[in-house]
Amino acid sequence: MADISYQERLTQLVEPGEQVLAVAKTEIAQGVLPADPPQAEQPGSSGAGGGGGVSGALLNLLSPLFSFPAGDRIVDRVTHGVAGRGAPGSSASTLQHARRPVPPATTLNDTVLAVTDRRLLVCASGPTKLWSSQSDDERAVAETRVVWSAPRTAVADARVGWHRLNPKRLRIEFTDGSWLAFAVPIAESGKPLREIASALSGR
Repeated sequence: MADISYQERLTQLVEPGEQVLAVAKTEIAQGVLPADPPQAEQPGSSGAGGGGGVSGALLNLLSPLFSFPAGDRIVDRVTHGVAGRGAPGSSASTLQHARRPVPPATTLNDTVLAVTDRRLLVCASGPTKLWSSQSDDERAVAETRVVWSAPRTAVADARVGWHRLNPKRLRIEFTDGSWLAFAVPIAESGKPLREIASALSGR
């Protein structure tokens, strides 16, 4: 699916007079993420008992049918490293939760970043399919919506650089000290992410 389709959709979603500067289809990078916002607690998590720590990590590796938050974080850190930091309720915290809601979403949706002359926007497409037709793609674009936004003044910096074997990881830093990383598959161009970074940083 071409990013230009999202560009056209974004021009319909922004406020009157607001100019879209850059658009990129991406995904939140894999790895340990900032804490969820305070109101977004895991269903049924009481903090007592459970399979945390090393035992939780081993159980998560052995069986994908069981998930333990502490184990998840250990596996993510070892496998992918850190993909963001921030206190509960910070910009990075609310952003990642907007795209990874609790409980987990049951459909596949593209994540789309957009920078305008006023805001940083995070959008979710309509449901997507692994094997999709042109009409499926058009429907997903048409159903794209803004799920999170922040004024440009809330962004401290943005840059694209190497992380392990991926040279195309975008890191967005916010003025509250939190940050979050985004990535595209190795085989895809990093140009859209570089355009996002340039639009946010002015470099």
